[in-house]
Amino acid sequence: MGTQDPGNMGTGVPASEQISCAKEDPQVYCPEETGGTKDVQVTDCKSPEDNRPQKETGCCNPEDSGPLMASYEGKAMGYQVPPFGWRICLAHEFTEKRKPFQANNVSLRNMIKHIGMGLRYLQWWYRKTQVEKKTPFIDMINSVPLRQIYGCPLGGIGGGTITRGWRGQFCRWQLNPGMYQHRTVIADQFTVCLRREGQTVYQQVLSLERPSVLRSWNWGLCGYFAFYHALYPRAWTVYQLPGQNVTLTCRQITPILPHDYQDSSLPVGVFVWDVENEGDEALDVSIMFSMRNGLGGGDDAPGGLWNEPFCLEHGGETVQGLLLHHPTLPNPYTMAVAARVTADTTVTHITAFDPDSTGQQVWQDLLQDGQLDSPAGQSTPTQKGVGIAGAVCVSSKLEPRGQCRLEFSLAWDMPRILFGAKGQVHYRRYTRFFGQDGDAAPALSHYALCRYAEWEERISAWQSPVLDDRSLPAWYKSALFNELYFLADGGTVWLEVREDSLPEELGRNMCHLCPTLRDYGRFGYLEGQEYRMYNTYDVHFYASFALIMLWPKLELSLQYDMALATLREDLTRRRYLMSGVMAPVKRRNVIPHDIGDPDDEPWLRVNAYLIHDTADWKDLNLKFVLQVYRDYYLTGDQNFLKDMWPVCLAVMESEMKFDKDHDGLIENGGYADQTYDGWVTTGPSAYCGGLWLAAVAVMVQMAALCGAQDIQDKFSSILHRGQEAYERLLWNGRYYNYDSSSQPQSRSVMSDQCAGQWFLKACGLGEGETEVFPTPHVVRALQTIFELNVQAFAGGAMGAVNGMQPHGVPDKSSVQSDEVWVGVVYGLAATMIQEGLTWEGFQTAEGCYRTVWERLGLAFQTPEAYCQQRVFRSLAYMRPLSIWAMQLALQQQQHKKASRPKVEQGTGLRTGPKAMANVSPE
Repeated sequence: MGTQDPGNMGTGVPASEQISCAKEDPQVYCPEETGGTKDVQVTDCKSPEDNRPQKETGCCNPEDSGPLMASYEGKAMGYQVPPFGWRICLAHEFTEKRKPFQANNVSLRNMIKHIGMGLRYLQWWYRKTQVEKKTPFIDMINSVPLRQIYGCPLGGIGGGTITRGWRGQFCRWQLNPGMYQHRTVIADQFTVCLRREGQTVYQQVLSLERPSVLRSWNWGLCGYFAFYHALYPRAWTVYQLPGQNVTLTCRQITPILPHDYQDSSLPVGVFVWDVENEGDEALDVSIMFSMRNGLGGGDDAPGGLWNEPFCLEHGGETVQGLLLHHPTLPNPYTMAVAARVTADTTVTHITAFDPDSTGQQVWQDLLQDGQLDSPAGQSTPTQKGVGIAGAVCVSSKLEPRGQCRLEFSLAWDMPRILFGAKGQVHYRRYTRFFGQDGDAAPALSHYALCRYAEWEERISAWQSPVLDDRSLPAWYKSALFNELYFLADGGTVWLEVREDSLPEELGRNMCHLCPTLRDYGRFGYLEGQEYRMYNTYDVHFYASFALIMLWPKLELSLQYDMALATLREDLTRRRYLMSGVMAPVKRRNVIPHDIGDPDDEPWLRVNAYLIHDTADWKDLNLKFVLQVYRDYYLTGDQNFLKDMWPVCLAVMESEMKFDKDHDGLIENGGYADQTYDGWVTTGPSAYCGGLWLAAVAVMVQMAALCGAQDIQDKFSSILHRGQEAYERLLWNGRYYNYDSSSQPQSRSVMSDQCAGQWFLKACGLGEGETEVFPTPHVVRALQTIFELNVQAFAGGAMGAVNGMQPHGVPDKSSVQSDEVWVGVVYGLAATMIQEGLTWEGFQTAEGCYRTVWERLGLAFQTPEAYCQQRVFRSLAYMRPLSIWAMQLALQQQQHKKASRPKVEQGTGLRTGPKAMANVSPE
């Protein structure tokens, strides 16, 4: 790891006398003169020898086993760290280094197929980046590079997020809505100072970094004695301090609270430090939290940044800290670094220091007495190009064998936002509770530090039924909660909606549109951090299970927005990149692909996606109908169903034109006209045909609920004819053929062929009187998928490949058929569970989790896709939220025999069959 700079700590310790942190207890170097300190330990970290003895039996929890904790040399297990979650030693290095999918990964055969699209994309990309000076909604030229560093993000839903890496770095930022900056800010650190008998004996930045700035600080923490544990929305980092008999446990908390529409919106995070003294001497402990104002990039360059201390006392509780004012337009904000004042703690601060200097003044200030000088007054605004940082320190006494707690918060207040087009002003959801004036950071800090214990109780009550269920595998418990990171960190926005901003002419037939958007706001999350389109609907179809199960009102709000967009049109013509054809942006009565690009003006201008003209896609309309009924079934909201019914009729009428031979089954158009937008589909197909039949079956149910007998009869007739055609044209005795083309790949086994059945079962349909696909056929198809797409692919250890030829070779006919799509695999696993293939379902999903989280190092950035070797595609993607469909399938399995709807503890989810009440058309 290199050699520590001799001046790093400012204590005169020569590099030759610094010590290594191998497994044995390190010695303590005692310099003669240290400026009022003594026994100051400076550690250097070298890898333990390969032949080192095994760790003491029983020092690690059984859930820690595996390669991610193999490097851990400590014995400390931390303070109240749970047994389940994603755990990794800070010294771990991922050996497999994959690269993002690029044009050179495309086979020559597929390259020739897409040469026109490639040339059109390059022309469009040049105009977008060089002429318009904007960022492409998908940048195929500059993919986000692999960084195997990310951990739990901070921040609630829709107020912006800051990701803290598993090694402690603040490294991924989404403060401007939907726009990411992947930058590790070196000054953003926690530092520990230990003092015995009035002398500082140990001072260390809790970071493995060895940066070129702040060189007076003691960097290079030994990672072999520390580990990280994530169970979103909380995370724990445990540091066993070598030679000090002290263990630090930092617990990170974010208010992600199911069925909560207030605190879940807050842009805050809390850090609780539990310090355990395992020695026989009393000591003083200090934790310093330093933070740069801004990220050190172009947003800081104009200058004018300034810091000031604050103190807020309310209700008998006092919070002190620093405000970091960042007035740069168009989205100014204030960051607050704060700490809770208690009878046992002292809070001090330094208002301003240069984060690009050696940092010696700050380091010596803390080293001197374990506290900071706490100057009064605000700092001078920065000059152009000059950086500024500040720090807050909490100190406490620690008795022999004692324990103490130090509490910090990080809050950011960016109440008023402009998207990239700088057109309309929007206010974030949390401003409903904390005001729109940009002065809420102190109140947010106070609220977070006083409420976090209650948040944790609610998080535990929600998660415990899953964590305590011994029938569920440990990896699933980690995956289920940790994949939820994307609901907050998907470029997510949650906005207030002014009632006068909603179009009366479009909304008057939806009586509960205005109340829903007024009371619960407007929600948007990206297809992926690299695929920058809000609420991409063909993908939301998979991800929506998390939203409807945990924040159902946000799902209904999104559906109302989608219905509004469906009824609108934008006849502006543009050239589509795949076909080269000129066509309108948006046609009326078809579901849009997405609600817009945050670098433009989402909701006002929809369909940022311009690779295909999605007005002719076969799946979008069907997915809307299926989700509407699923959302009604799980919420019992009859007003929602009544409002959506006319829109469902309109989009199904638009869909009818795709049944060209009137056999009750739609046909694909001979191009990639569905969510697999690089995989050509021709004629009747397993995927779109199955979605069509499921949507028709759902229309029969909705027509009955709405008292529309003629419509019910119409769709019943279509369903019967379509079922016959589907079975006759696609069933081959083992599975449903991919499509009906004359190409060899038409016989491919598609992992997603049962998507229609998946949704029917989630809606309490698809069996008995409401059976659409013969159950023996569904089960046989799932068994074939498990045999070929799962077990015959990569040794059964990487999930299900999208397409597999019947003789057991991956289908390479397209750029997507030989990929594994993580969100599709979780949906497939849910379908298997629904059909009684529970073991197969868990085996299938486990391959994806192990690959992404343990092998490829893609924690908290689960990609859309990966191939068997070399590449991944589209980091931090929406679709893997579909793992919550597995949880729904398990809950429905448990409640299958219930005759009436039940509320599931901790989710508020209706899991029993819904009694079909007649919904009056009036």
